[in-house]
Amino acid sequence: MMKEILQSLLPRLAALPGEVCVYGKDLTTDETCAYQADLPLVAASVIKIPILIEAFRQERDGLVSMDEIFAIRPEQKMPSCGALTYLHDGLRVTLRDLCVLMIILSDNSATNILIDRLGMENVNRTMRELGLTQTMLSRRLFDREAQAKGIQNYITAGEIGLLMEKLYRGQCVSPQADAAMLGILRDQRLNGKMPFFLHGEGIKIAHKTGEDDGITHDVGVVYAAHPLILCFISEHTDVPAFERFIQDAARDFAMGAGAEGQAL
Repeated sequence: MMKEILQSLLPRLAALPGEVCVYGKDLTTDETCAYQADLPLVAASVIKIPILIEAFRQERDGLVSMDEIFAIRPEQKMPSCGALTYLHDGLRVTLRDLCVLMIILSDNSATNILIDRLGMENVNRTMRELGLTQTMLSRRLFDREAQAKGIQNYITAGEIGLLMEKLYRGQCVSPQADAAMLGILRDQRLNGKMPFFLHGEGIKIAHKTGEDDGITHDVGVVYAAHPLILCFISEHTDVPAFERFIQDAARDFAMGAGAEGQAL
């Protein structure tokens, strides 16, 4: 069914400008479908999933505590997404708070604080251990100097799909930690893409979005009657058109899997 649904969507995909990639997997039947799923694209905020996983890995290994306190300094406040930029200087938050803000509000200030605490090389090492070879955290967010040199963070739809499947199956850090991370991803507040129709059908989703100029992503686990991995990523595209595609495609895949909603 996954392949047939993707086949029906191919004319719309082919009509979109730039690079557009799709990966899907039915976690009950193991059927997969893919369109340019091995193409590395700029990660935008989807790179926050590997950072989240590294935070929980380091907690497992006794290197950090989720209760560790951070006082937010003015120079740590980044533009755009999130809440910390708009709150008072000196606000005290825990490492767990930073993880939650990074995911559910895509908080860029929280993300950079976590990158500095966890270590970029550690994030990448953990991704390699999990079998991801092209996913790469290469710079902090809003590092204009690095960006000017062409240094970017990268993902592929297929690799992020693999990562989300490992989370679903409890194979990233530990079953308990992976369940906690999926809980954070289910609390996502940025729900205008994959969940656009799904929430109205009572279908829950654990997911992360990403946006930048010409870029829009949404990746995650859809808790349909057959749980699904769905990953949509893009670059140099028509953002509104691809977001409409994501909304429709997520509904088609979920309904095609016999989705009726699933209590967690």
